[in-house]
Amino acid sequence: MDDYPLLNLFWTMLWFFLWIMWLFLLFKVVTDIFRDHSLGGWGKAGWLIFCIVLPYLGVLVYVIARGKGMGQRDIKQVKESEAAFQDYIRKTAGSPGGGGGAADELTRLADLKAKGAITAEEFEKAKAKVLS
Repeated sequence: MDDYPLLNLFWTMLWFFLWIMWLFLLFKVVTDIFRDHSLGGWGKAGWLIFCIVLPYLGVLVYVIARGKGMGQRDIKQVKESEAAFQDYIRKTAGSPGGGGGAADELTRLADLKAKGAITAEEFEKAKAKVLS
């Protein structure tokens, strides 16, 4: 342990950290190559071969040449995921103005029953339909 100075340990950790960061960037570039719909099959194959044969240069050139589009695709994917999540929440919980939830429907049916607009049999049938 005494024959490995502290400065060498710091340098080793720095290079290890940079190598791990480069691997993350390589995986990000490869996934972006396949996610990009504007590239054709040959374009995707060319970029992939370039990044595999000359990994450091390939990743650097890809980030320089297509980095802006890469960021835009990331933003688009996040927005689509957020919109799908919000839509799922609206469908599941029911929107307050839309009356789309099961609880809203049951409340409306109970009000109709209390006002005498529907009979108890009709209420039970409609309730079973809503809960199924």
